[in-house]
Amino acid sequence: MTVLSNKRGVELDEPVPLDGAGPGAPAAPEPVAEARRTVGASVRAYVALTKPRVIELLLITTIPVMFLAQRGVPPLATVLLTFSFGAMSAGAANAINCYIDRDIDVKMRRTRRRPLARAQVTPARALVFGITLAVVSTAGFFFTVNPLSAAGSLFAILFYVFVYSLLLKRRTSQNVVWGGIAGCMPVLIGWTAITNGLAWTPFVLFGVVFLWTPPHTWTLAMRYREDYAVAKVPMLPVVATERRVITESLVYAYATVACSLALWPVAGMGPVYGAVAVVLGLVFVGEGHRLLRAVRAGVTGVHLRPMRFFHLSNVYLALLFTAVAVDPLLH
Repeated sequence: MTVLSNKRGVELDEPVPLDGAGPGAPAAPEPVAEARRTVGASVRAYVALTKPRVIELLLITTIPVMFLAQRGVPPLATVLLTFSFGAMSAGAANAINCYIDRDIDVKMRRTRRRPLARAQVTPARALVFGITLAVVSTAGFFFTVNPLSAAGSLFAILFYVFVYSLLLKRRTSQNVVWGGIAGCMPVLIGWTAITNGLAWTPFVLFGVVFLWTPPHTWTLAMRYREDYAVAKVPMLPVVATERRVITESLVYAYATVACSLALWPVAGMGPVYGAVAVVLGLVFVGEGHRLLRAVRAGVTGVHLRPMRFFHLSNVYLALLFTAVAVDPLLH
């Protein structure tokens, strides 16, 4: 996630010399320019609270499903409304998560530049911001898309906040396994936005994202293992050996690929999707096997290059869902 820093920092608390305060004294900043800089920094801080890069990943799984549900190009208005309120919904959950995790974010290198960790936004304002986004996104879905999509959006927010952030994250190494359910909801929301109903097809794609989440997150956590240990967050790489983490990640990778192939018959996908799913699956599990061979050979730590798997998993999901969107257009 990209977090933009507030360069004003301590300067805001220092006295500014008045014009004519003495020879060579610096001139006071122009009020309008000063206000613009302050407003701009505040806007960037609030945007950073929503974790834009996480939102991008969630929306990658939403819009392609709308193409599949429509079996063609979905109505542009529905896509834009779902995109907008979906981004608000994810941003709401992320902002409230930043409020909850503000005590551990300051301890971790990966998160200590977040707005609350740097005191760019007060905790109270961050919480109000998150709740406001939650209310607006839910109401927006309800009145402009349909009540079923609104229910899915609200469930995702509540699950991420209360089940993952408050209940699971600091208590169990299986936190991202079950907490990942919230990140799977955009698949169902995209489907219901078009059909106003549910079917087996979106649940198969729900399963793909659910099974993909643990290895994706665990390999990132391997890179930041010390951070999680200092913050006392029991991510699997903190409480288990590297060999166990990689082995379990590989099992989930195989399950992800199997679930992606199940979509072929369930949704009646064409040869384009099938070919893409097979090739991507081979590359995905192949990278998992590379990690396993390396750890068996005695390679440890950063030399394992777990981030290579993490980045590849992003590419895997993006291309797979691109195939989900393109395939219905070709047959």
